[in-house]
Amino acid sequence: MNFEGLDPGLAEYAPAMHSALDPVLDAHLNPSLLQNVELDPEGVALEALPVQESVHIMEGVYSELHSVVAEVGVPVTVSHFDLHEEMLWVGSHGGHATSFFGPTLERYSSFQVNSSDDIRQIQSLENGILFLTKNNLKYMARGGLIIFDYLLDESEDMHSLLLTDSSMLLVGGLQNHILEIDLNTVQETQKYAVETPGVAIMRQTNRFFFCGHTSGKISLRDLRTFKVEHEFDAFSGSLSDFDVHGNLLASCGFSSRLTGLACDRFLKVYDLRMMRAITPLQVHVDPAFLRFIPTYTSRLAIISQSGQCQFCEPTGLANPADIFHVNPVGPLLMTFDVSASKQALTFGDSEGCVHLWTDSPEPSFNPYSRETEFALPCLVDSLPPLDWSQDLLPLSLIPVPLTTDTLLSDWPAANSAPAPRRAPPVDAEILRTMKKVGFIGYAPNPRTRLRNQIPYRLKESDSEFDCFSQVPESPIGREEEPHLHMVSKKYRKVTIKYSKLGLEDFDFKHYNKTLFAGLEPHIPNAYCNCMIQVLYFLEPVRCLIQNHLCQKEFCLACELGFLFHMLDLSRGDPCQGSNFLRAFRTIPEASALGLILADSDEASGKGNLARLIQRWNRFILTQLHQDMQELEVPQAYRGAASSSFCSSGDSVIGQLFSCEMENCSLCRCGSETVRASSTLLFTLSYPEDKAGKNCDFAQVLKRSICLEQNTQAWCDNCEKYQPTIQTRNIRHLPDILVINCEVNSLKEADFWRMQAEVAFKMAIKKHSGEISKNKELALADWKELGSPEGMLMCTSIEELKNVWLPFSIRMKLTKNKGLDVCNWTDGDEMQWGPARAEEEHGVYVYDLMATVVHILDSRTGGSLVAHIKVGETYHQRKEGVTHQQWYLFNDFLIEPIDKHEAVQFDMNWKVPAILYYTKRNLNSKYNLNIKNPIEASVLMAEASLARKQRKTHTTFIPLMLNEMPQVGDLVGLDAEFVTLNEEEAELRSDGTKSTIKPSQMSVARITCVRGQGPNEGIPFIDDYISTQEQVVDYLTQYSGIKPGDLDAKISSKHLTTLKSTYLKLRFLIDIGVKFVGHGLQKDFRVINLMVPKDQVLDTVYLFHMPRKRMISLRFLAWYFLDLKIQGETHDSIEDARTALQLYQKYLELSKNGTEPESFHKILKGLYEKGRKMDWKVPEPEGQTSPKNAAVFSSVLAL
Repeated sequence: MNFEGLDPGLAEYAPAMHSALDPVLDAHLNPSLLQNVELDPEGVALEALPVQESVHIMEGVYSELHSVVAEVGVPVTVSHFDLHEEMLWVGSHGGHATSFFGPTLERYSSFQVNSSDDIRQIQSLENGILFLTKNNLKYMARGGLIIFDYLLDESEDMHSLLLTDSSMLLVGGLQNHILEIDLNTVQETQKYAVETPGVAIMRQTNRFFFCGHTSGKISLRDLRTFKVEHEFDAFSGSLSDFDVHGNLLASCGFSSRLTGLACDRFLKVYDLRMMRAITPLQVHVDPAFLRFIPTYTSRLAIISQSGQCQFCEPTGLANPADIFHVNPVGPLLMTFDVSASKQALTFGDSEGCVHLWTDSPEPSFNPYSRETEFALPCLVDSLPPLDWSQDLLPLSLIPVPLTTDTLLSDWPAANSAPAPRRAPPVDAEILRTMKKVGFIGYAPNPRTRLRNQIPYRLKESDSEFDCFSQVPESPIGREEEPHLHMVSKKYRKVTIKYSKLGLEDFDFKHYNKTLFAGLEPHIPNAYCNCMIQVLYFLEPVRCLIQNHLCQKEFCLACELGFLFHMLDLSRGDPCQGSNFLRAFRTIPEASALGLILADSDEASGKGNLARLIQRWNRFILTQLHQDMQELEVPQAYRGAASSSFCSSGDSVIGQLFSCEMENCSLCRCGSETVRASSTLLFTLSYPEDKAGKNCDFAQVLKRSICLEQNTQAWCDNCEKYQPTIQTRNIRHLPDILVINCEVNSLKEADFWRMQAEVAFKMAIKKHSGEISKNKELALADWKELGSPEGMLMCTSIEELKNVWLPFSIRMKLTKNKGLDVCNWTDGDEMQWGPARAEEEHGVYVYDLMATVVHILDSRTGGSLVAHIKVGETYHQRKEGVTHQQWYLFNDFLIEPIDKHEAVQFDMNWKVPAILYYTKRNLNSKYNLNIKNPIEASVLMAEASLARKQRKTHTTFIPLMLNEMPQVGDLVGLDAEFVTLNEEEAELRSDGTKSTIKPSQMSVARITCVRGQGPNEGIPFIDDYISTQEQVVDYLTQYSGIKPGDLDAKISSKHLTTLKSTYLKLRFLIDIGVKFVGHGLQKDFRVINLMVPKDQVLDTVYLFHMPRKRMISLRFLAWYFLDLKIQGETHDSIEDARTALQLYQKYLELSKNGTEPESFHKILKGLYEKGRKMDWKVPEPEGQTSPKNAAVFSSVLAL
């Protein structure tokens, strides 16, 4: 190092800064790393060396005081002097943070901030330290504990942060926006657009925010609005650093040359009073960093990456004599910072070394620093041992500190209240038959209660339910209960009775004798099952949704299409919408609208289900409309074809449900404003003055569609808010008319009740009048008579009760943009002719297709059911017949009903919530062909979500083009699961356990193994499924899944989304392969797949005898294959490969199924051996393999 031109006082201690090298240093390390650094035996720097006694620090002149290694060989990316304590913070390229205490640089704490990204900026706060990495903001205590971890979007590339006040933070980077984050709520509060992307440096004064851009520009922004007030085009190439002090802004950077970018030796200086550049300052080093160090004057410190440092005045000339040299261990200086007191400078180099330069022997980093807390040493008191086997041992030997504070076990009196249980009243039969002897009475036992069991009631309201200890598991087969006398059995809430076998022995056929599929209700937020069924039985919606496929991980349209496909395949077996509801829970809008219920609220029925399902109805139509507007063929699924429905500009959901309107706003000044809009559904608006008068449903509907209301609105003519008349005119009617009934209070319920009573009286009067006028009519002629409510003449008076809703309505658009609505009957069609002929003239007839009702039941909290008119196409697919029929859908209970039951609403327990009307001949307007959008390309190789996953960790080989599966090919399958929610169970009085709610499982790993070909037994799918939900139990002993395997940040596995793997399995199912596995029924149930039974070869049932226990895969593998599997944990590749071998063994033993009797004898031998072994596989040194046993030999001899 050349010391010429430097202060002569520095020469006397310069050699001490280059101590001799240790000859035992590893060959792969840079020898210069050992300068002034003490290494432990593993080569890691432990403490900074004290300053040599020969070093003399001159007052007012910056000299090196200490140097220390943060991490050997890892570049230092950022350094920061703590603003509250005497500490120096250093961040490395490997994401590691280290802190040093005081000017002696004693190591205080060291911890990992990010596992892969470098630390780009550090900011100290009162309670901790903020660390900024590429797309992560982490707030940690000074000891290393995480206070919060805020993960930004993966597309972000952050470089700078600025603390605007004690709780607000600005974060900028290479994108075209700056985020404002509230540190109290840890939420993004604002996103400011930046015209020039690439904000690498941010500063603040009392006048402006200063943003330095990578393009070389510096923008000055308003402190309140963040708008650009001024902009300096400092450098043509790029900006390196800038600083602001007083009225001066100094910057350094790179200029564009013919050969590329070159470091500009002119510092651009700007006067902030006049907002213009002053004379550039020429320096003698290549400036990379600069800072104002205002002590006596406004000095500038200019640092080059090679280690040269020059001090100069920003308005004067630079003197070469003011240059001094930092001695970096690495070739480059990477970071530079100045303490708040201006007494210390720190430099970090590319080899992990930190250099501290000061202008005094005992500097302080801050003018006023608080005291730093240090970890206390562990003090272990020597206590005498205690023998717990002695009953008379005094527990006072255990030292307990004397305290006057409240103990944790002391429950506050304000939060507790005595609640003595009253003794139940004595049975009246006992009092009647009691005989007394003195003060003692005795009577025969009436046997009305169980022996030694006395129920206690804490609430008076429970007294009426003394006969019922719990809600029955289903409404069918129960005796009539006095408190449920109003609610018909088929409308009551259904629950599943769980046994030790789960759902395998539950008889769903008892509740559903049709071939349509019900939906299971035990999944969180399954209150929407009825609406899913309504959407499914809309034929254009069903076909549209199944033709949709996009690249979004949580797309409701895609998940609904997968669910509809399961409903198509099912032959009466119930399905579950677990994947759809999983995606539903991840959508922020659903949570904001209050559509996601807690388990406790859903079980107790605290929420208003009618309001909830109407909000859900509006949300799902809007969400599907948005999802369908993405018309691009997604690149992630290269074979996915766009919907055949779609046309440019709008989604088919919009074509089906959208109603185009004109909203007119008329001010009292006469000015009129017309604005076009559209809506996907209408909400009924009830008249206030017609509660006891006859009011057709058509009139109320017209009033709700063509809504007129008075409201305050802005008038451009008056230039102020004025009372205006808001009217709505219809331009185009939807193909499917969706109506939310909004019966949310007694007022609306009374309106429905009164109108139903008026309609009933009119129907009876009409009925009796027709009888008196047509006494001689034949019975067949009665069918031609119509009632004004849109119903055929009823043979029973009961069918007329509680009916106000028509089955059909007629709507006509007039020439003056008006709308005529009236009830429509079959008699009207005979009089006016077919409705389709009038569609050309703007006349449309809508038929009732579905009604969703809220069942009021105080015992169970209520439920939601649907009446749906199932069309001909569904009956043709399921039953091979062509007709229409109304059905009741109550979760997994499905039952045909009379059509009048769909419009009968007893407001005491059956309240309408949603109505669906469809245009006549709706299906003829749309292409109802379903083209499977999933193609073979989904099986090709794909990238892993895990950042650490490498090819060396790959456990499978994707299929080649010549290996694509064909119909009938064998595929070995196994899946592993984790638990999201624990099982809820209760213990009965007889000691048996009753499952109230099963544990909620989520698939964590799916493996598919080739079943034939040269690569037989080699997996082609081994996907770990990433999950955003909290995992309660990884079940590592049974699944082999460990914490971190499903985390994209730290996992080394091939991590994918559930949707990606689901598409692979769907393709295999659609192509017709046969899956071989052990216990596949549960696997497919948790994955949420419906697989035809002829495509499943389950070794559980292949090696099973009727009315006998199921045999584990481990025991079967040991018995038939002489394999020891599932030693410590389960491995899905091993299990799938073993299941394939067992199936081949089954074909060998059963002669391809041609000799069932001989195979039955083999199974008998298997069960005999299992009972003797207690179904346990012996240890390796224990019993010999069954292949050598006499039993197995005799079996093979058969």
